[in-house]
Amino acid sequence: MTLMEIIDFEPRFAGAFFALNEAWVSRHFVMEARDREVLGDPQGAIIDKGGFVFIAIHGDDAVGCCALMSMADSGFEIAKMAVSDRFKGKGIGKALMAACIARARSVGAPRLYLESGSILTPALTLYRSFGFQDLPSERRPVSPYARADVWMELML
Repeated sequence: MTLMEIIDFEPRFAGAFFALNEAWVSRHFVMEARDREVLGDPQGAIIDKGGFVFIAIHGDDAVGCCALMSMADSGFEIAKMAVSDRFKGKGIGKALMAACIARARSVGAPRLYLESGSILTPALTLYRSFGFQDLPSERRPVSPYARADVWMELML
């Protein structure tokens, strides 16, 4: 594999951000209203609200992505992480997660939070490898996603 790089979102990658996420969501679940809202407007739904979107590029192609969505407690929710099927197993998910953690720490975030699905074993393995811990039931917020049945956080 030639050089892969993690960069901040650029408008030219909006279509790829949507497509990469639509691929995995549609494979395992169903696209929900919140998916369409966030994926259809990453600038307005994430970046303009104090968050970040990272794109993994290989050559000129977006092959992965991940977002940090600003939370009320100054933490961030890790969301919309996806890697192209052609590039799975090449360390892109790890690189995206490392970029998320580094950015969150650089801006002084106290924690990272995420919601996932219990059938997404590779994703859960990745999150746990970075130190994410399952939230106890009394600390789990109501999710806008029907598919969410795992809640985790990483204190920074």
